Amino acid sequence: MFIEYDLFRERVDALLYRIAGACRTAGRDPAEVTLLPVTKTHPAAAAEYAIRYGLAAVGENRVQEAVEKRALVPGALRWELIGHLQSNKAKLAVVHFDRIQSVDSEKLLTALDRAAGELGKKMPVLLQINAGNDPAKFGAEPAIAPRLLEFALARPHLQVDGLMTIAPLSPDPAVAQRTFASLRAIREGLTARLGAPLRVLSMGMTGDLETAVTEGSTLVRVGTALYGPRE
Repeated sequence: MFIEYDLFRERVDALLYRIAGACRTAGRDPAEVTLLPVTKTHPAAAAEYAIRYGLAAVGENRVQEAVEKRALVPGALRWELIGHLQSNKAKLAVVHFDRIQSVDSEKLLTALDRAAGELGKKMPVLLQINAGNDPAKFGAEPAIAPRLLEFALARPHLQVDGLMTIAPLSPDPAVAQRTFASLRAIREGLTARLGAPLRVLSMGMTGDLETAVTEGSTLVRVGTALYGPRE
């Protein structure tokens, strides 16, 4: 049975309190950090709860699941794809998502740009960088980030909002800290080199959001701490 809305509201309040505390510690304004509820594997009610609370967007991992869910959820809610995307699903993703965070190759950029052009749309994207050098994670290698960004900026139907990463699974909190510090440094280097502002740094989840906020995250992706274990 899915959780009640009142429990969801309490959990959002608790997470926003954690984010605000991390911001205070880091000398940042809590308004700089957005909470993105991750609704994957949960029913459409998960997205409805986000709307009811006043959250602007939700994150989904799979294109087809989001397509089915979005059809059931009326209201002004933005949908962001945070899971790996194959090029053959690029058009479907451009139709049904408001931003794609998991863009990690020139091939995918080309497919998304073509699809967005056909739909007369300017598609916001984040470039996913494997900042933790984790062989188990998707994302472009840090060394090719400059080339990937140059390629992305040249696509007329794409808008590059920033970067995304996922920290390696590790009991050592220093691993996440190094990963997030690395992404921030990559962003600073790319901005200096290519002049792209890259305002969004999507990094941090339930277990490491304080570390992510300290290292400059502007968007944390949280599922289990809001909705409970995946169904």
